[in-house]
Amino acid sequence: MYVDNKVWMTDTATATSTGSISRPGSGRTSGSPSSPSGRSPATAADDKNNNVYMLEFGGNSIGMRDAKTGEVKIWSTSAARTRPRRGRLDDQGRLWFAQYGGNAIGMFDPATEQMKEFKLPKAWGNPYDVVPSKGGAEVWTGSMSNDYVSRLDTKSGEITEYLLPRTTNIRRVFVEEAGPRPVLWFGNNHGSAIVRVEPVE
Repeated sequence: MYVDNKVWMTDTATATSTGSISRPGSGRTSGSPSSPSGRSPATAADDKNNNVYMLEFGGNSIGMRDAKTGEVKIWSTSAARTRPRRGRLDDQGRLWFAQYGGNAIGMFDPATEQMKEFKLPKAWGNPYDVVPSKGGAEVWTGSMSNDYVSRLDTKSGEITEYLLPRTTNIRRVFVEEAGPRPVLWFGNNHGSAIVRVEPVE
């Protein structure tokens, strides 16, 4: 918002906005890699220029709306119904996101327009959110279904999983970087608890 005084939000309903709120509409474009007729994003994240990235939770599309021109480009993940959600950008401008239906961590690099996907080792991960560390060396996610949290080494592509001590349901995940290495924090929706995961290696 500090770039152009605009705040982006998603409107998963189709209500008409008035007053100081403008509704640019669903992502429609001709000539983008997937050339869809229209998309309804469920979550969004913006970059340093306030371009907004839209993730289609009901399908497999990642869209980017240019803040200055309003032009939309849309790309697809490698499979159908990967259900991307909860994107965040790292220091390098790469978009990291959860693939709830694809059981994976996804990454889109706008500089190359290339997509990478890192499959979680355990089935039924159903990741809700991801969070990159500073510099993008690590990316963390947590499962809504199987009681694991996962740490991706973005250089090697290796994923380390940590089994939690009791049943959990994880939504948003956060990284604390005040110490010698990143530490993961999240809430346990089904356990009325705040959980801290500190790797020792």
